[in-house]
Amino acid sequence: MTDLEAPLRRFEEALAELVQSEVLFIRLIHQDLVTAGGKRIRPRLVFLASRALGGAPFELELALAVELLHSATLLHDDLIDEAETRRGKEAAFRKYGNAVSVLSGDFLLSRLLHVIARTGRMDLVERFAQVAKTLAEGEVLQFQVAALEDYSLENYERIITAKTAALMALCTEGPALLRGEAPEVREALHRFGLLYGQAFQMRDDYLDLMGTPEVLGKPVGGDVREGKATLITLLLMERFPEVREILRRRGREASDLERLRALAQESGVAQEVEARIRRKAQEAVEALSPLPENPYTLALKALALKEAERLA
Repeated sequence: MTDLEAPLRRFEEALAELVQSEVLFIRLIHQDLVTAGGKRIRPRLVFLASRALGGAPFELELALAVELLHSATLLHDDLIDEAETRRGKEAAFRKYGNAVSVLSGDFLLSRLLHVIARTGRMDLVERFAQVAKTLAEGEVLQFQVAALEDYSLENYERIITAKTAALMALCTEGPALLRGEAPEVREALHRFGLLYGQAFQMRDDYLDLMGTPEVLGKPVGGDVREGKATLITLLLMERFPEVREILRRRGREASDLERLRALAQESGVAQEVEARIRRKAQEAVEALSPLPENPYTLALKALALKEAERLA
């Protein structure tokens, strides 16, 4: 059994302290987004990977830094995507305006720099710089593909790797980096995080079409409305030419989303996507084979395998 209650409690306390500000709007946004909880998947990955290796120095700082980077991207992404809600609440930019939302995201990035600087580890600074660059490139690539209708499975994998999996890989590889582990251990944890992150994003994208707003806490169909082709729509596009037209018109017709959902179920594409997610999760599990089996490596494997069943 793994018990992360104590480190996650310390994490929440440290995070709440880090995002304090004398500016009211910044405080309110952070109450809504940062200190309101959430799954805390990324900090959890850090603590599990750290303990799988016997404990890493600066694990708390690493957990804080990855969550700050993730939270900053959420603020920016919601504005870009014109999201109505985040975690069941009204999106920050709709409550406080575009400028406040963007600048609050920048505030979080400044706190991220502060946390990394505390470690004194230039190798960690370098890894965060690489990942931040990759995140930005992934988001821009996603818009580029939608604008040019350059839809392909290859581009889809590039996007999900850059916008999601790269940060997950830093969560799991980071403790090995901080401990000075052998290259094969670092590579195993990096590969696990990358594959888990890909499975995670594939599941998110599947649920964006096939899930329900009540369970997800946000409207479904956002990817279609933005002209973004995900795995499920790419596979549908190979079989049904009308799917490209639905994406081209951004799902504006009332029946578009239901049509896509029906096609996915009737053609077996929905089941094929779920099978691909299971395979990706299994690859993540196998990536950990160089590590000794202990409760924490088992917990990492279980986390990956849950992606096939996740409903929100």
